[in-house]
Parts: sequence; structure tokens; C-alpha cells
Amino acid sequence: MLHLINDRACAPGSLKVTYSALKFFYGTTCPRDWQVLEKVRVPKQKSLPTVLTIGEVHRLIKATRLHHNAALLWTLYSLALRLEEGLNLHISDIDSRRMTVHIHRGKGAKDRLLPLPVSTLEVLRSYWKQHRNGCLIFPSSGRNRKIAAKATSTMAVSTIQGCVKRAAKAIGVHKPVSPHSLRHSMATHLFEAGASQCWIQRFLGHSNLQTMLVYLHLTDDANVDGREQLNHVADRASTDKLFQRFIGRARE
Repeated sequence: MLHLINDRACAPGSLKVTYSALKFFYGTTCPRDWQVLEKVRVPKQKSLPTVLTIGEVHRLIKATRLHHNAALLWTLYSLALRLEEGLNLHISDIDSRRMTVHIHRGKGAKDRLLPLPVSTLEVLRSYWKQHRNGCLIFPSSGRNRKIAAKATSTMAVSTIQGCVKRAAKAIGVHKPVSPHSLRHSMATHLFEAGASQCWIQRFLGHSNLQTMLVYLHLTDDANVDGREQLNHVADRASTDKLFQRFIGRARE
């Protein structure tokens, strides 16, 4: 623990994970009385999440060269998904008649039903025509990008993480940006557009309203339903411009 604090300068979140692992191992797996573990206290992390403006989100996606990366980034943003939730989307999760998305594999194994913006449906359809996998929306394409149609695994997490960092650097964004920043950004943009705390809480899948308070430090509160605001933020015309360079390939 001292090595992580003094030499590695790890963040409180990383220290907490390590402490929990040590406590579980010596308390349950291989019981041993380490009194020092009872005295260790990890400081709480109070940093605010990184949030991009709508313009920065659009520029980030425009700077993404590959269709599958751009489509996934837009999906993560417009549905405020965690990276694993976006990667594990199945075709059967999309209901275009009701304009909803069923998240089956959310954090804590909790399901939730999300409104589907028109722009996101069009992006997903356009990208699916590139691979036509029978199950996955974001299948692994392999190095030659020819195995996507029959792939049974999703795109790699490291692929999209690296893509976001490269795109952020390319557009001159010096904030610590990650795929999760898109989720924070959409939550903030919905607050700014007028959606209520309770609606955004359900949209994000937070079980505790206390978790939402961080966004109050980033924007003003509001008090209306968020479906209309979601479609406004995920603007269709802007999306057409972002994905114009991929449309021709989808029609081929």
C-alpha cells in the first residue's frame, strides 16, 4: 500500500480496490490477523468527472476514422451507456417500433429500458449493413475486418479506449477523456436541456439519487421529462453530417 501511495502515486479509487482485495484475501481466503488492515483508511475521491461539450463530442466522432469506432462512440454518447453495455448490445435489444433499447447486461446485472433517439437507430442500421452479424451489433472484425459477420465476440475494450485518446488528441482536447466521459457528457447535456434528476437517474441506471448529485456541480437543475431533450441533444441533422463519409459504404 505504501508503494502504491508513495512510488506509484495511485488514485484513491485504485487504492480502495487494492485494500479490498487484501482485506478479502486475509479475512476470507487465507485468514490471518493483520491489525494494520483495520487501521488503513483510504481517502474518498472528490474529483469531478470529465465532461465534453456537444461540439467537442461531435468533433471527437468526426476525428474517428473507422466506422465501427464512430458508431460505437455515438451509441455510448446518445444512450449514455457504459462501455461494456455498448459493446454487448445485441440486435434483439433494439425495438425500432417502440423506439426503445433494452439493456440486459448493465452494471450490477440490472436491466433497464431506454428511449432510442432516431439518429442512433439510423447510425446502428447503417453500421450493421457493414457486417450483417446475426446477433451482435458491435462484433469483433479481426485484423482483416472480414470475420465480423460470423464473430461471436465483441470489439476489444482496449480498441475503443485507444481510439478515444487518439481522437481527443487530434482535436486538441487536453482533458483526461475516456469512453466513460461520453456517458457523463450526455447526463450533463440532458440536465442543461431541462431533463429532471429522476428521469436522468432512470436513464443512467443509478439506483441511488445521491449518485446524481455530482452533476449538480456541473450544471443547473431542471424538472421536465427527458425523452424530448434526448432527441434534441442527439440531433439527427448533426449526426448525418458526422456519418456522411460512411453512408456510401453502407449502401454498397
